[in-house]
Amino acid sequence: MSQEPEAQSTFHGDRLRGILIVDLGTQYAQLIARRVREAGAWSEIHPAQRALEAAQSMDLAGIILSGGPASVYEQGAPQVPDELFGLGVPVLGICYGMQWMCRALGGEVEGGHTREFGHTSMHIDQTTGLFAEVPADTVVWMSHGDKVTHLPAGFETLASSTDCQFAAVGDAARHLYGVQFHPEVSHSKHGSKIVRNFVIEVCGLAGDWVPASIAEHQIERLREQIGSTGEVILGLSGGVDSSVAAALVHRAIGKRLHCIFVDNGLLRHGEREAIEKMFGEHLGMDLTVVDARERFLAQLAGVLDPEVKRKRIGHEFVEVFREEAKRFQNANFLGQGTLYPDVIESVAVHGGNTAMIKSHHNVGGLPKDLEMELVEPLRELFKDEVRAIGRYLGLHEQLIARQPFPGPGLAVRIVGEVSPERLAMLRQADHIATTEIERAGANVDLWQYFAVLLPLQSVGVMGDARTYEYTCALRLVESSDGMTADWAYLERELLRRISSRIVAEVRGFNRVVLDISSKPPATIEWE
Repeated sequence: MSQEPEAQSTFHGDRLRGILIVDLGTQYAQLIARRVREAGAWSEIHPAQRALEAAQSMDLAGIILSGGPASVYEQGAPQVPDELFGLGVPVLGICYGMQWMCRALGGEVEGGHTREFGHTSMHIDQTTGLFAEVPADTVVWMSHGDKVTHLPAGFETLASSTDCQFAAVGDAARHLYGVQFHPEVSHSKHGSKIVRNFVIEVCGLAGDWVPASIAEHQIERLREQIGSTGEVILGLSGGVDSSVAAALVHRAIGKRLHCIFVDNGLLRHGEREAIEKMFGEHLGMDLTVVDARERFLAQLAGVLDPEVKRKRIGHEFVEVFREEAKRFQNANFLGQGTLYPDVIESVAVHGGNTAMIKSHHNVGGLPKDLEMELVEPLRELFKDEVRAIGRYLGLHEQLIARQPFPGPGLAVRIVGEVSPERLAMLRQADHIATTEIERAGANVDLWQYFAVLLPLQSVGVMGDARTYEYTCALRLVESSDGMTADWAYLERELLRRISSRIVAEVRGFNRVVLDISSKPPATIEWE
């Protein structure tokens, strides 16, 4: 009786063995990578035009073709190299990736008469291999108009839904599989298991790519990039991202890291004092605090457009660093805590067809004459991965569990012009909301919870007198990675207490509303 082949380790000689993810224009390429890493496997993302070159240079265990907004028969649609299907490794096509694979191998794809979007009930015909240990009847997330109408030779139906005959297909002999739904998003109930089955059961990887491995791998990459004499200036905000980035860089180069905290006037209540105490006193890092409040507020005076806000803040942020860098002769590197959700919303990071949603100060608006090389050890990671790495590095849990705070700070939580008066209003309202939520323990299940100042004025009654004041919105969301999110509803009494305190204690607000928008279609931040 033959034995199954031994699982292949990620650490294969001098190279890493893993999965190639071909980005075909989806917003979720890195979310696919995250699911692969959750399965304990290493991955690289490349656009279609670099996919074959990347596949040939990697120690390749398998390929995943992402989804995308295009139709396979459209002019200018992403083109998957046919050679990928002949490399002898398993391939999984997702949505557009499945349609392209089926069409390229002799099947047919047509524009669907009925679009499938959202939660869909699906029946699985074969609960083995790709669908091992997945219930025969499950719920998946569909988002497509086109669909496969005829399968290539050798393929068979693995799963179907009411409106999609070929919800999942496969050619077991060639290890080629396709799913019309999106297993990478949390809305697909057993999506993570399906990706894990592809990685472990189909591709035969050992699943030994874990947070400790990621951290040590990044530390080694930092040492190679920075060298034995280079120095890094890192923008420290006190949030999870910049803190973990600082810890990684500090582990890699020690005292050659210089942390700089910029007080841009857009911070939350007590932020500056907390940073000085935590990093200067407790962690013993080289920390410089720069008071640049007047500079940033001058840049934002009269600005209404959110993109202009972000770019001006980003530009001023870099200018401050440029000036501080003069104090360090060998500081040729600028460290940042940029995460992938920042990148994917700002640029087509892998050179593919991904659409830009909004710029982020870490990745947009950098001057062309910037004299420092960027060091971004978290650029391809998600928040939960960053937190896991932070725990591995020994950072305090109170720091690891902090809610995300945008680089542009309160500026993108004030819709319209940013002024000292509006900042003071929002800062106080936000402090009331966050304090009440944390005191009640309601923050445990929330990804983010904060206040937003809306320039919408409405009539109110306070002290038997007419008021005409601003509106405060509460943004409370649940999420696992920030790429998708759903709004949360707290206990009625807690919401009542927050609303009453804001209206009573913050002059300028006479109305509090709750934002009940999910992401997508909205974003978590308002600007």
